Amino acid sequence: MRLTYFGANSWLLELAQQRILIDPWLVDSLIFGNLPWFFKGDKPAALDSIPDKIDLILLSQGLDDHAHKPTLKKLDKTIPVVGSASAVKVVEELGYTQITPLQFGQTFTVGNCIEIRALPGAAIGPFQQENAYLLKEIDSGMSLYYEPHGYPAAELKDYAPVDVVISPIVSLELPLLGAIIQGHKTALQLAQWVRPQVFLPTAAGGNVKYDGLLNSVLHTVGSLDELRSQLAQHGLSTQVIDPQPTEPLELNLLRQVA
Repeated sequence: MRLTYFGANSWLLELAQQRILIDPWLVDSLIFGNLPWFFKGDKPAALDSIPDKIDLILLSQGLDDHAHKPTLKKLDKTIPVVGSASAVKVVEELGYTQITPLQFGQTFTVGNCIEIRALPGAAIGPFQQENAYLLKEIDSGMSLYYEPHGYPAAELKDYAPVDVVISPIVSLELPLLGAIIQGHKTALQLAQWVRPQVFLPTAAGGNVKYDGLLNSVLHTVGSLDELRSQLAQHGLSTQVIDPQPTEPLELNLLRQVA
């Protein structure tokens, strides 16, 4: 399994000769609701690139930091897309031609070699819950779980062990409203549930510069070192790796027994 991190929630997964682009923000700024005064993110120029030979685009949410329209406009519209209901609406409007919405419990197979299962993810408001994904190489059983807001669903325990987890390890909190990303609260629990060999933090990395009113009131809680300490205290051998943006990370994983 090979992974390349592009900052924020953007990942390229290479598994079983398939290249899956996850929640890509790869060009231009990240702006919510076309309101740069409210929130704007900018990546270093070195992260401003589009990988080639993409077999699938996997979108967990329809929000701008997961279904980034400037990036999706630059990608080939014939690349198959799998996504949550809200993400599907975005790519439909952009003219993508091969789109598969996944509801919780449904699966999609990539190249007859990778099964993608949708699981409940983050709640966005009172009426909308987005997707998390469990990806499994069919021949080897090697698996990866991705959820970018720190909302692991209890049914994930039914699929343990999971080899690699990509999920936040810090929380981003707003005054009075609480956490919008709650990795600090749930990362240890997630590791206890699925006993991953590797835990990769997402959402807060990549040397991204954020500005705007929303960013000025966000408060970060947690750290890599804190999670490592918690894992050790609970007897978990999970390796927490801080991925370096654009540097491919080759994971040499052991076969785990359920």
